[in-house]
Amino acid sequence: MEGQDEVSAREQHFHSQVRESTICFLLFAILYVVSYFIITRYKRKSDEQEDEDAIVNRISLFLSTFTLAVSAGAVLLLPFSIISNEILLSFPHNYYIQWLNGSLIHGLWNLASLFSNLCLFVLMPFAFFFLESEGFAGLKKGIRARILETLVMLLLLALLILGIVWVASALIDNDAASMESLYDLWEFYLPYLYSCISLMGCLLLLLCTPVGLSRMFTVMGQLLVKPTILEDLDEQIYIITLEEEALQRRLNGLSSSVEYNVMELEQELENVKTLKTKLERRKKASAWERNLVYPAVMVLLLIETSISVLLVACNILCLLVDETAMPKGTRGPGIGNASLSTFGFVGAALEIILIFYLMVSSVVGFYSLRFFGNFTPKKDDTTMTKIIGNCVSILVLSSALPVMSRTLGITRFDLLGDFGRFNWLGNFYIVLSYNLLFAIVTTLCLVRKFTSAVREELFKALGLHKLHLSNTSRDSETAKPSVNGHQKAL
Repeated sequence: MEGQDEVSAREQHFHSQVRESTICFLLFAILYVVSYFIITRYKRKSDEQEDEDAIVNRISLFLSTFTLAVSAGAVLLLPFSIISNEILLSFPHNYYIQWLNGSLIHGLWNLASLFSNLCLFVLMPFAFFFLESEGFAGLKKGIRARILETLVMLLLLALLILGIVWVASALIDNDAASMESLYDLWEFYLPYLYSCISLMGCLLLLLCTPVGLSRMFTVMGQLLVKPTILEDLDEQIYIITLEEEALQRRLNGLSSSVEYNVMELEQELENVKTLKTKLERRKKASAWERNLVYPAVMVLLLIETSISVLLVACNILCLLVDETAMPKGTRGPGIGNASLSTFGFVGAALEIILIFYLMVSSVVGFYSLRFFGNFTPKKDDTTMTKIIGNCVSILVLSSALPVMSRTLGITRFDLLGDFGRFNWLGNFYIVLSYNLLFAIVTTLCLVRKFTSAVREELFKALGLHKLHLSNTSRDSETAKPSVNGHQKAL
């Protein structure tokens, strides 16, 4: 009987492993297909040649797609775990959700951590060096020569990074145990290095997310149709049409030798056409879309942003009075045993919405920063080098998203796998400072956003607008059309 029970247990373990592997493969396959369509939408079509460079671009494309799929998996990791916990709590003995268990959730977290390390330290450096390689001098040109040069560059990069980590570890903690662990590559180097990358990603999120939260109002205002209050759209469209015809006549009358004036007029004509298209879209929009959708979306964004700041403020108070608020890793009741939200399923849904909102805001804020503005991808006109840079940036942001969400108290779901083993998560002063900085910077960005119009009027009233003390006033004077549709430069 004992032998039969042992065989039965082994069979059940084998079937569960096969089932979990199949589920993970199907989920990743879906993410990979979606990522492939996203990258091919932005990839420059001129890069598609039929030669050696085409093979290199194709390999780099596959590696970038794999990295973007891993990034999407890291973003979905925490929401999937939260909703799975609530489902298991609501239907503990349902036959159709037996595949959804704690073992699957832990496996997904471990795979996300493993693939994030693989993409960040191996695949993306290989794709970049492989794309830029030409082969060593004196060797026959070809794919093999480029692969050899890429492997040599990867080896040198690995030695450089390991040396930096070794020196930093020896300087920070110089006791006997730490010196002995310096020679352990798998158990010390990679977790320590990934912990540093995670901290950098959280700091990048701390910089991008507040900017993105204030920038989201502008982005949604550009995508939606604003209400028409005391505006005559027909008159504006008529004026813009006359302006377009005048620019077209001036452009046709100039000789091709005056290259600077031609380029300037073409850019001006393109801006006028864009403004005309927006005005025509506003005219065709229904009254419901103009007067209901836009205010509702703005109010929804304001509510989500306010809830995020309030949750961070509550988390700061919890950190001051309760040690369990620290994101130290797995110590909760387990998946499917208790709800981690005060409001149950509704609270879990709100946490998921806020997590996605913070991720979208961080991406918007990342591309809104001046330093990363050149990274913004363009449809059908993005080089493979820029795609690789974007994939690495998105991977760093998405890998740090679960850590940031838990650190800020957006969710109480404990970090699983290697995500909860970072040393700095147990440092009270780092976690408290992170929460304080996020709350303060987000509040300042929102205040600056909603008081920009008042500042402009004050600068104009005091005569300080000529000194260009406000970026918004400078932008409005150079590119913003006036109320009647005219460009101020004209």
